Amino acid sequence: MAAFIFEHGPNPWNFLPEDEVHEHLAGIADGRVQALLAEERGLLAGFITFYFSTGFAEHQEAGRDDSPRAYVCEAVVHRELAGRGLGSRMLRAVVERLAEQGVGDVYIERHEENAGSAGMMRKAGFRELRTFDDPQRRATGSRRTTLCHLRLD
Repeated sequence: MAAFIFEHGPNPWNFLPEDEVHEHLAGIADGRVQALLAEERGLLAGFITFYFSTGFAEHQEAGRDDSPRAYVCEAVVHRELAGRGLGSRMLRAVVERLAEQGVGDVYIERHEENAGSAGMMRKAGFRELRTFDDPQRRATGSRRTTLCHLRLD
């Protein structure tokens, strides 16, 4: 999966430090992180990783402090399949899986100017919560991150 991320994930908008990516993927093996994979003709076409989170409490609506939350981390689609809706379909499947697991709120981030990710998130029902300066992770363009949210219940 790491090789797939480093081959198909890099673009001007993504923040993919090698050590953090490997640590994140190790979370799949030990159960901290879940993944949804898509195949096409027996080959990996894309995947999304996600995990339960206690973060984002400051963005929870009143009375939802205890609502189970999840964070969607990586969403990578094979370069040759980009723009065909695979990312949106995978993200909707992740949302369905999280709803079945009792999650009430899902959070995801993207570079402010990443139109492809913005479309994928919008098609899956996410709405923008806030955009903030993030020069540590965003070296190009506006250098800002947009946080998006989807309420599941």
